[in-house]
Amino acid sequence: MPARILIVEDDGVVAATLEAYLQHAGHEVTLARDGREGLAIAQAGEHALVILDVMIPGLGGMEVCRQLRRTSQLPVLMLTARTTEDDRVRGFETGADDYVGKPFSPREVVCRVQALLRRGAQPDAGRPSAVTYGDLVIDRWAHDVRVDARPVSVTRTEFALLDALILAEGRTLTREQLIGRVFGPDYDGTDRTVDTHLTNLRRKLDPQQAQRFIVTVHGVGYRWIGRHA
Repeated sequence: MPARILIVEDDGVVAATLEAYLQHAGHEVTLARDGREGLAIAQAGEHALVILDVMIPGLGGMEVCRQLRRTSQLPVLMLTARTTEDDRVRGFETGADDYVGKPFSPREVVCRVQALLRRGAQPDAGRPSAVTYGDLVIDRWAHDVRVDARPVSVTRTEFALLDALILAEGRTLTREQLIGRVFGPDYDGTDRTVDTHLTNLRRKLDPQQAQRFIVTVHGVGYRWIGRHA
C-alpha cells in the first residue's frame, strides 16, 4: 500500500538509503534533518507514518514523539543506536509504535513500515464496526476509542493490541501470540514490549475499566473479558 512517509534523520547517508528503499517499495518520502522541522511536518497531517531517529539535533526524537502524541495518532517507527531493553521501553512509553536499533537492514525497516501501515487498514467487513462495553466504545473502522463519550488518544499499536484481545474475547493470549498478531512473526522485540504498550493503554483508559476488561494472566499473557465483566 503506497503511502507518504516522513523520515526525520540527520545522517544523510542513512536518510538517503532509507529513502531509496522506501521509494523502491512504492512510497513517497519526505526528509527532515532536525527535530523541530520533523515535528512541524508531522503535525501538518499529510503523512501516513514517521520514521524518527532518537539522536537528532534541534529537538530530540523522544521529545518529538512525546509532543506529536499530544495531538496525533500518526504511527512512529523509532531508529536509534541505543538498543537496550530499557531504551526500547522508554521509546514505547513516549508513544512510539515500533523500534529498530542501528545498524539495521533497510529491508527490515521497509517490512516494519509495511506492518505498521497494515495495522491501520480497515477491518474485515464481516466483523462489526463498533463494540460497546459499558461506558467504553471502540469503533474499529474509525480507529476510535471513547470512555463515557470522551475520546481517548491511542497509538496504532495500542489499538491493534486492543483489537486482538477483543477478537479473542474470553481466551488468554500469550505475549508471543500478541506479538505475532500485532507485530508479525519475525518481530525481534521482547515480552516487555507488549507489557509496556498495554500499560500505556490501561493508563489512557479509565483505570477501573482497564483493570476490569484487560486481565493479566500472570506468567502467561492477557485476556479480554469485557462482556463477562
